Amino acid sequence: MAAAESLEKAPRLPRISDATLRDSAHMAGVEFGPADAAVIADLLVRTGVELVEVGMVSGPNSKDADLVLATHEAVGPERSMTLVVVRDRRQVAQALDEAERLGVRHIMYSIPTSEQHARLKLDSHSPKYVEKLARSAVSQAKERGFHVTFSGEDGARTPKERLVPYVTAGFEAGADRFRLAETVAYLSPWQMEEVIADLVAIDGSEIEIHSHNMLGMAVANSLAAVRAGAQWVSATVGGIGERGGNAPLAELLTSLRVIHGDTRFDLTHLTELSRVALRGAGLGDAFQSGPTTPHAFAYELPGQLSHPAAYETLPAELVGNTRELRVRSRLTPALVTWALADSGLLVDIAAFTPWLAEQQERNGRPLLDRDAIRKAAIDFQPA
Repeated sequence: MAAAESLEKAPRLPRISDATLRDSAHMAGVEFGPADAAVIADLLVRTGVELVEVGMVSGPNSKDADLVLATHEAVGPERSMTLVVVRDRRQVAQALDEAERLGVRHIMYSIPTSEQHARLKLDSHSPKYVEKLARSAVSQAKERGFHVTFSGEDGARTPKERLVPYVTAGFEAGADRFRLAETVAYLSPWQMEEVIADLVAIDGSEIEIHSHNMLGMAVANSLAAVRAGAQWVSATVGGIGERGGNAPLAELLTSLRVIHGDTRFDLTHLTELSRVALRGAGLGDAFQSGPTTPHAFAYELPGQLSHPAAYETLPAELVGNTRELRVRSRLTPALVTWALADSGLLVDIAAFTPWLAEQQERNGRPLLDRDAIRKAAIDFQPA
């Protein structure tokens, strides 16, 4: 009787997508090359991962083009998905042009849904505006024949009365799947079940969970989401990723094996995957999740450094940690401006930024922090 009850309560086993070549690849200071992408994508597919998320596109001449093309070469565009940033209708059209140029078939829209993130990135926190933007973006992509997943960036902190109408609007516009992004680790497993239950109740919904691991609950929250009806789980190799990391693929798949008897995946590739990803990320022999690591509060985008509260449930100082800048080649004038603020150093940012980028390429892209950028500014000799 107990066994029958257990089988009755067992959730439908989820499909797995992996975001190592997107989320991990955009962790501060981490940059995978095309060779890394090809090996990681191939091993993921051999493991049984259904979809490999690679790269980010916001407009023409994407910096991630080589990663996307290498992944397509390794596993085919049908097994890969590329994130498309959404800010306004015109920008979306340009991003879709780039996605088409790269041969992308599956896109994942990143759309901020929480009031805080919408105000920061869209200059409007109006829920009606966010819904309208989602409808427009989804419609544009479906007209071009893309498979469309749309996200709720910072969705875990988005109230039900704001999130559910947004998700409903996306599906009404023709979206194929919705990803709840726990951009900032925030929910307990039992809270996650409640949130997902509201979403799976939407007509025609297909739901994915993408959790971050700052609180150490990314796998637990992913399993809770599946228990509540989510059909997809997003993970990364080794849990490598921003803000304390992501749901680690190995722990997720072994948990599915032990807890649910899931034998769909070839787990023998997991150790090699971890070694390849750690080597490509330059993280040594292991990646540690949680709030006390050097990379937990590290950023390489000026918006994250200037508005840390939008990306942190708890501040770095609370656990005795510090907020850091970490960057290799993704230097921008805005980032350099942030690094030099209040330093007393007066340099021509427009001339210094490309000079520093050239130095980085020449020296093998060493990791830069704020002090290193300031030291470089002192050494800067304009032509």
